[in-house]
Amino acid sequence: MDNAIILYLNYITVEKGLAANTRESYGRDLKTYAAFLKKQFDVTEPTAITNEEATAFFEFLSKSGKSKATSARILTTLRNFHKFLLVEKMSDHNPVAHLDMPKKSKSLPKYLSIQEVDRLLEVPIRDGHEAIDFRNRTMLEVLYATGMRVSELLSITIDDLNLLMGFIRVFGKGSKERIVPLGDAAIEYIKAYLEYYRPYLDTKQLPYLFLNNSGNQMSRQGFFKIIKQLSQAAGITRSVSPHILRHSFATHLLENGADLRSVQELLGHSDISTTQIYTHVSKQRLKEMYKHHPRA
Repeated sequence: MDNAIILYLNYITVEKGLAANTRESYGRDLKTYAAFLKKQFDVTEPTAITNEEATAFFEFLSKSGKSKATSARILTTLRNFHKFLLVEKMSDHNPVAHLDMPKKSKSLPKYLSIQEVDRLLEVPIRDGHEAIDFRNRTMLEVLYATGMRVSELLSITIDDLNLLMGFIRVFGKGSKERIVPLGDAAIEYIKAYLEYYRPYLDTKQLPYLFLNNSGNQMSRQGFFKIIKQLSQAAGITRSVSPHILRHSFATHLLENGADLRSVQELLGHSDISTTQIYTHVSKQRLKEMYKHHPRA
């Protein structure tokens, strides 16, 4: 089983061009699957997996408290894995083909109000911490100005910037390239960061725009910690993540009259139905505002 997993992960990386984070996620799902089959049924080869054993795995996930969204993601991973094995003639059947996709409850994306975003972006820069604090402010400005994914933000190189024309080249899911415009505020922050502050962090001459305190590429975990600290400093009591800023970007655009297709392109969504969830957010907000009408 381990050999089949390695071959599949190499395939999605080299042939499909999926990002490292996606590979890691698929790898975790497949290792959980393999460990369950070995422990419960002593099954170690893909050809030996039965429909009943695959069903038992998803029953195990449910009893373990996994959400429908997590189970759906894992089922997608296993479907693709077993399809790969069939194509490569490493198996003669697909033991998860009979399983239905768990129906996920549709929850509206969480987002910050414009006032909360302003507070987040206005956290004071501390004396003696100018390089780090200005880098953090610039990252937030770029994230909110573009709505990009955190993985996209942290992968930006200096060569991806075109500040004269006012855009960034972004590589999204599946290494798909798109051009994302920058606002004036984000451009000014990037210019100042490059000229005055990034040189203090650039101890290893790496190409990435955003470097951590050691001069390495900023990690997802590091940036999550930064946002948590800044949101607390801004007096925002609820949890704030990079993805909430992405949701805020899309919601605020639509609330201010942007069309859905443009927002889809900016976010890098391959399917417009993914973008349409933000229209529901805007409608929900309108309903809440209407409550203040005297005849509501």
